Amino acid sequence: MTARHRHTQLATQVRHILETVPDSMLPMTYQQLAETLALEPPRTIQRVAQVLEQLMREDAEQDRPFIAALVVSRRGEGLPAKGFFDLAVELERFPPDPAQHAEAYRAEFRQALRQRP
Repeated sequence: MTARHRHTQLATQVRHILETVPDSMLPMTYQQLAETLALEPPRTIQRVAQVLEQLMREDAEQDRPFIAALVVSRRGEGLPAKGFFDLAVELERFPPDPAQHAEAYRAEFRQALRQRP
């Protein structure tokens, strides 16, 4: 199996987990998601972040809320890591002003939660 195929398969698994996990378990941390996926070191959090970025790009293309908004950093006061915000700005979903990011994130989180099947 190629690395690209594994990455695509992992993205499918992550989307499924985030769509089906009980609301009470959300938001999940990157670490919790890595553990749920049974990822082995090294770079488990980095791999999770890369998959979440792929899902953000897919969601932006399909004009869906970012399912990645359901995952936060354990160090980020209940917010995702900086890369989430950087990509959300790049994809023109969030305003460029970092002072507005927390509010934009909370709105995105609520939309992603409502959008789940």
